[in-house]
Amino acid sequence: MGQAQPTEESEEIDIITIQDMYKKFVQECPSGRLFLHEFKRFFGVDPTGEASEYAENMFHAFDKNGDNTIDFLEFVAALNLVFRGDLEHKLRWSFKVYDRDNNGFVDRGELRAIINSIYKIKKGPKTSTSTDTSTSTLDGQMTVDQIVDRIFQAVDSDGDGSISVDEFIKGAKQDPWLLNMLKLDIKPTIWMMEQRRKSAHF
Repeated sequence: MGQAQPTEESEEIDIITIQDMYKKFVQECPSGRLFLHEFKRFFGVDPTGEASEYAENMFHAFDKNGDNTIDFLEFVAALNLVFRGDLEHKLRWSFKVYDRDNNGFVDRGELRAIINSIYKIKKGPKTSTSTDTSTSTLDGQMTVDQIVDRIFQAVDSDGDGSISVDEFIKGAKQDPWLLNMLKLDIKPTIWMMEQRRKSAHF
């Protein structure tokens, strides 16, 4: 299923959401800098909950200069990119979320960690106390490990066991299923923002 073209209404919602996030940043972070624990609190993320690991990776993607804080300009630039950037820019930002060690490549462990985090966000707390979701299904009948295997088979064109940013973007653009799995600017990010909105009402 292709990406729907944004309507005027959805564009307006995006603008309102961004403006709201700017206001919250100024109100809750008068120093102009967010640390990781503040970033999680800002989005209403439980430090030990399903979205915690995803939030950490997103924090590092926002933190462009690598000083372990997010200043207002970094925050504004990232939000504008998430909501209003073109596909390639969004994919480059998504790649940064996956590339946790910032070495310019995504390995199998990094890819699995994010896919696993997305699974936890979508499914919520499980009845089992196990944190291993390798045998749990995420996309139809595919397990997390099967999804990771399929992504590597499709994207890792040189077979070196890691995914470069060019391989990442090329693969996502060529296959709608890959695009849906790799592009991170929709469901988890919106979920976190919805959590932030809900927490603001209490």
